[in-house]
Amino acid sequence: MTARRAPADPAKEVERLRSAIEEHNYRYYVLDQPSISDEEYDRLFRRLRELEERYPELRTATSVSQRVGAPPAEKFATVRHSTPMLSLDNAMSVDDFREFDERVRRLLHSTEPVTYVAEPKLDGLAVELVYVDGELHVASTRGDGVNGENVTANVKTIRSVPLRLRRDARHRLPVPRLLEARGEVIFPTAAFAQLNAERAKAGEPLFANPRNAAAGSLRQLDSRITARRPLDIFLHSAGKLEGVSCANHWEFLQALRHWGLKTNPLNRRCQGADEVISYHAEIAAKRTALPYEADGIVAKVNELDYQRRLGELSRSPRWAIAFKFKAHQGTTRIIDIVPSVGRTGALTPVAELEPVAIGGVTISSASLHNMDEVERKDIRIGDTVIVERAGDVIPYVVEVVKGKRSGTERRFHMPKRCPICDSPVVREEGEAAFRCVGMRCPAKLREAIRHFASKNALDIDGLGDKLVEQLVEGGLVKDVADLYRLSQEQLVALERMGEKSALNVLKAIGRSKQTTLARLIHGLGIPQVGEHLAAVLADEFGDIHQLARASEEQLLAVRDVGPQTAQEIRTFFGLEANRDVIDRLLAAGVHPAVERRRRAGPMSGKVFVITGTLSFPRDEAIRRIQDVGGRVTGSVSAKTDYLVAGEDPGSKLEKARKLKVKVLDESDFGRLLEEARAGGL
Repeated sequence: MTARRAPADPAKEVERLRSAIEEHNYRYYVLDQPSISDEEYDRLFRRLRELEERYPELRTATSVSQRVGAPPAEKFATVRHSTPMLSLDNAMSVDDFREFDERVRRLLHSTEPVTYVAEPKLDGLAVELVYVDGELHVASTRGDGVNGENVTANVKTIRSVPLRLRRDARHRLPVPRLLEARGEVIFPTAAFAQLNAERAKAGEPLFANPRNAAAGSLRQLDSRITARRPLDIFLHSAGKLEGVSCANHWEFLQALRHWGLKTNPLNRRCQGADEVISYHAEIAAKRTALPYEADGIVAKVNELDYQRRLGELSRSPRWAIAFKFKAHQGTTRIIDIVPSVGRTGALTPVAELEPVAIGGVTISSASLHNMDEVERKDIRIGDTVIVERAGDVIPYVVEVVKGKRSGTERRFHMPKRCPICDSPVVREEGEAAFRCVGMRCPAKLREAIRHFASKNALDIDGLGDKLVEQLVEGGLVKDVADLYRLSQEQLVALERMGEKSALNVLKAIGRSKQTTLARLIHGLGIPQVGEHLAAVLADEFGDIHQLARASEEQLLAVRDVGPQTAQEIRTFFGLEANRDVIDRLLAAGVHPAVERRRRAGPMSGKVFVITGTLSFPRDEAIRRIQDVGGRVTGSVSAKTDYLVAGEDPGSKLEKARKLKVKVLDESDFGRLLEEARAGGL
């Protein structure tokens, strides 16, 4: 392909391309009126990237080409909002909203109807975009309303967010010196359904609802992952605004749209409470047809002077309210409760329901999440229950209608044997989950292979998710030992696998034979045995057979091994199928060497437990702790010094609080490690 001729003035050409692309983004994402084809747009974008690569000095942080994401960050910095991002009070009924309207008019000493701006209340993640002299300066989450997280790199990947405010010489409205635009990042429902379908096919956990998907996508430390998610945004209010004045809120929304920021086309000015109530009914009627999740409307007093006069309470403004929709619910009966085995071997109780229509969708099953939830709500087979679509997407059991019990209802008990492979089912101490421990369980085979081949285990490069899926579906691999029996001919026959790629995979499998005992133990996927404890066990026993034969008493004598962990190690090695896999690994030439690497450091002797979901891999958290000399265990006890709590922390958090163990959120954890590395501890 012939290289394109260099322009006479590269800087002018780059600026022309950026302006053209920004204008087309505005027309496509804000006005929903594209003026060129996707092919033409891609051609402009490719030309811009080509020139920026040829002339790197012309590349800027606000160029539209910088939406692909940046290298992973270690953590999110804290951003303090110049004015608090308040939450809203709720109106749950028409009477509640009329009370709000009467209160507003009373405080304003007005007998005339108040003009409101009404808009759909989106179920997403609240953010603030700060533009300085027209350029995106910082983007942050709402956080606690006073302090949020800096997610600028991630927000830049959202195509409906302009990196530079739009300027129009024909319009009298200038670009403000400072604009703090607040809004909601959302995950469109169609894209959400597609994402969950892809995650289900890959054996990955599903997002509960579009809001969780939006929050999880925007809070990725690796913004390149965010760039692959089709996030969108609607802006709806202001923090500070300098250099431009608006007479009322409606005028501000029009200004946002003029500057290239996306506002909701369903926004409407309403004269008085009756028009707001009619608008609420109209949006509620069409909510299932909307391309995003909406759980109500928001009504704001339009006049900014009235807003200032009404003022604010400690956490919410007096001039705005969220007028909620009724949840999509239905009443039905539980026919049966069956355990579903997930990719990690976790057993989830699922309620099989008499089909019921909720919000235009027929529901016939609902996840009960875990046994703690079943017991807390006292859910039984045969119960009449109220089912709701969480976020109007995922069905769940809200409560049991106990007044309709006949006495024939039966309690559900988690099976002691896996319904898929008949291996033992165990429950980890301090965890809600029951898990199958069989290495050959078909339900967990993909995840078992992925874990075995991961960087911190056998480190088999090239054994990605798609290849693992083909190996399992084709019956070529029924347990991890089968990896060492693969031939080049078998691999070449797979989709998108050439001879060179097949050879590279086989070489990586061959290299993995020279490993350490700690890596092998970790790769086996023994419940409660993570990277740290695998190294401890390798140090202690020095041989996989010695570990397999160790009694419960011998295991309990090892540091960091408690009664529950000892029992699960014994259960794992007591299963003949698991021992057979290990024997075949060794027969295939896997030679695990003992690697002794006990560390000292500023946190030496400190015991950590990690629970919940962090914004970075758990193995990375373990390595950080080990780097400063700390130890990670699987359960909370009186010997635990710190509990690192991510999202959805589970019962370990409650136990830590009872034992007065210091609880660290992700920010606290990062600060503690920084202080340790700096020698402050």
